[in-house]
Amino acid sequence: MTEKQENILIAALELFAMEGFKSTSTSKVAKRAGVSEGLIFRHFGNKDGLLEAILKLGEEKARVLFADIVLESDPKEVIRKTLNLGQNMSKNPVEADFWKLQFKIKWEMEEYGAHKMEPMVMALTAAFTKLGYDEPDMEAHMLLHVLDGMAARFYLQKDFDMASHVTFMEKKYGL
Repeated sequence: MTEKQENILIAALELFAMEGFKSTSTSKVAKRAGVSEGLIFRHFGNKDGLLEAILKLGEEKARVLFADIVLESDPKEVIRKTLNLGQNMSKNPVEADFWKLQFKIKWEMEEYGAHKMEPMVMALTAAFTKLGYDEPDMEAHMLLHVLDGMAARFYLQKDFDMASHVTFMEKKYGL
């Protein structure tokens, strides 16, 4: 990816996060990125192509974050690492903005993309199975629902204390 393509994606990410996908024009993205609007069309086709590139980048970043969890063999570590995903996704403002956009898009586009979470569901289900939970698949889904809610609170509530909630969940699961 060229430097100009990266600048376009960063500008689009910032604008989509601030103004929403539907409210952001490609001309605004071009202006913010310091490129011509035609360059956006040449590299990404149209605004939907730009969004698709950002979502694809999100899937790649998620795979990287999930890899450490999916490859973990200790079931309690799978759960602990899963609980810490939110903190890993918000380590710095650029990453936090990137993931905030991913959350905003799923609401704006009314699309969840559950397939992206399948590796996590499988890893957590295996972990809860090893730990003897009665309904490991439901427990895996429930944990991911709770984390989704915590992420929403983190992005929507400035004073949300994610760390204390993660600590509570760690105690709940005996970690």
